[in-house]
Amino acid sequence: MNYLRMTVLIIGMMIGISGCMDRSVRKISRNLQREGMAVGLRWRTQTGAEVACVSRPLPGSGNSHYVGNRAPLQPSQFIKLPVGAIQPGGWMKEYLHRQRTGLTGQLMHISSWLEKNDNAWLNPKGQGSYGWEEVPYWLKGYGDLAYLLNDPEMIAEAEIWLNGVLGSQRPDGYFGPWIEKNGKPDLWGNMIMLWCLQSYYEFSHDERIIPFMTAYFRWQLSLPEGLFLKDYWENSRGGDNMYSVYWLYNITGESWLLELAEKIHRNTANWHQDSRLPNWHNVNIAQGFREPATWWMQSKDSADLQATYNAFWLVRRTFGQVPGGMYGSDENCRLGCIDPRQGVETCGMVEQMSSDEMLLRFTGDPFWADHCEEVAFNTYPAATMPDFKSLRYITSPNMVTSNANNHHPGIDNRGAFLIMNPFSSRCCQHNHTQGWPYYAEHLWLATPDNGLAAVLFSESSVKAKVADGEEVTVTETTHYPFEEQIRFRVSTATDVRFPLYIRIPAWCSKAKVTLDGKKENVTLTAGTYVRIDKIWKDGDEITVDLPMEIEVRQWEVNQKSLSVNYGPLTFSLKIDENYKEVKSDESAQGDSKWQAGADAAQWPSWEISAESSWNYGLQYDPDQLNRSFTVIKKSWPDDNFPFTTESVPVEIKAKGRQIPSWTIDKYDLCAVLPTYPVVTACPTEEITLIPMGAARLRITAFPPVE
Repeated sequence: MNYLRMTVLIIGMMIGISGCMDRSVRKISRNLQREGMAVGLRWRTQTGAEVACVSRPLPGSGNSHYVGNRAPLQPSQFIKLPVGAIQPGGWMKEYLHRQRTGLTGQLMHISSWLEKNDNAWLNPKGQGSYGWEEVPYWLKGYGDLAYLLNDPEMIAEAEIWLNGVLGSQRPDGYFGPWIEKNGKPDLWGNMIMLWCLQSYYEFSHDERIIPFMTAYFRWQLSLPEGLFLKDYWENSRGGDNMYSVYWLYNITGESWLLELAEKIHRNTANWHQDSRLPNWHNVNIAQGFREPATWWMQSKDSADLQATYNAFWLVRRTFGQVPGGMYGSDENCRLGCIDPRQGVETCGMVEQMSSDEMLLRFTGDPFWADHCEEVAFNTYPAATMPDFKSLRYITSPNMVTSNANNHHPGIDNRGAFLIMNPFSSRCCQHNHTQGWPYYAEHLWLATPDNGLAAVLFSESSVKAKVADGEEVTVTETTHYPFEEQIRFRVSTATDVRFPLYIRIPAWCSKAKVTLDGKKENVTLTAGTYVRIDKIWKDGDEITVDLPMEIEVRQWEVNQKSLSVNYGPLTFSLKIDENYKEVKSDESAQGDSKWQAGADAAQWPSWEISAESSWNYGLQYDPDQLNRSFTVIKKSWPDDNFPFTTESVPVEIKAKGRQIPSWTIDKYDLCAVLPTYPVVTACPTEEITLIPMGAARLRITAFPPVE
């Protein structure tokens, strides 16, 4: 292997740094790929660094400083850093602060499900009220937010609940509330709480957690299979339980845990089917589809890994022919309901982001980072109000009404599911909390060759051990995804050699890298990682330029509708939004419960209506995109929050024509797309497009007009 590496390096130096490869070099590169290297040509740069484009991190003997997969599991492609190692900055930090003052940080004061008195999650015997998913859903993100912000009050609040859980373990190993359905225990709430415990262990190294989880998993192993994972939710989402088993195995190495993982796989819903899914519930899909790839780490059967990719594309071939990375399943995918006016739960968005983050670590495939950004930047932000004090149960790519009306059967729910409400159904109300904290924790990952990787981009800093244990800090400065340039600065007490990986997004065909002010003439390939291996000195700098270009995507099965992309951002029609305040205690869902004494007036709901025309088709020349669209860069917002119609730092001017026949339908929804080809006599107008994530009302899939 060392000989092959050296040969590629020498040949690369002989032919220069132009990126050209003759047949012999390609053959050697293919040999390396067959041996798991997945490496392209390397270059020796002007600064003495070795630079290569690689499709996956280069394998090593395993990261020496952070816990990855133990044998016989598949070697880790990326390794998650402990929560707290990454400090978000810029708009990401602002988002997290808004979560703290909004629903995430304040739910324990207003949600009855989080009331401490008589709460089953705080009772040593697991007895009392409110003992299902709401507490762990909320704590899953609340705790991680507390650790990221290092907020003493929030940490203390999280520890109240975690100590309650740790104090509830029975002699047989079971913990928490006992919920029985049809004579079988329902373990779904416990699955979520395990993730809360794992994050807390990363942050605190609390010595109680490892024996606690060990005892619980021994109980699971002893449970007869006829009683194990039989309820709908736990059966669909058993992969989450398996992930926690592997987490513990990688720490303790106890082989019986792999036996339990196999038992979980046998009893989880079958996500391996070629042409169907176990069920079509949007949240089950968003998190259940990752189960085969989770199991693949143990089975090492490529068919298991392929099953996850297949399930991902299976739902998108029909129900995901829409911009924003998600699919129409409000709340279940239904035949015939594929139009971009169909939406997805906020729960589905954050679970999809979590799946993408996990699959990125499991597989190393940069596709999952690209997709995570697509959902995070375009679909998720508009699901909440900017102050994070209310959210919408369902959000769609084409959405021009957001109110408390019952829109069934236009959407697959009965009730006020399109209003911005602090109690917009109890699942999303509590589960939304994980979205941005988990994303922030995956901005940087450790690599198996004792390096670091910038995989999701946002202003941040990471402090981590590399090489032989030297600690370095890398600071990332950028307004990405609203800016094309990302700047990195290395801080280190001593000179140290380690590899630094930077993802090159699949949408970027002209990426450039600059090392210490010297632009390197290397060919960077879209959809790979650039690996920079050098002796790093304090103050070394890297700049990556990711030029963004207009791209128009056509959705053939949805009336050949069009969406407009600029780099990682998808754009929507700018609609004048009128906000009407509504009493939250009158517009909340029936399963929402306020705490006694909570002041609903401090937590208003909002109905949003369109104050400008929205029924535009898009007119453009596919051969002259630069003449059809004009990108306008604006100043960065003073409040560091770019996700509102007023504060977006980039807009696109385009041409459109109104379609009078396209109206709001009898379900008080944006009617389905008009049949292609669209005929309209209306004149051409200039229209303004803004980033989809900032548009709480939006048309994102446009009918094409001549």
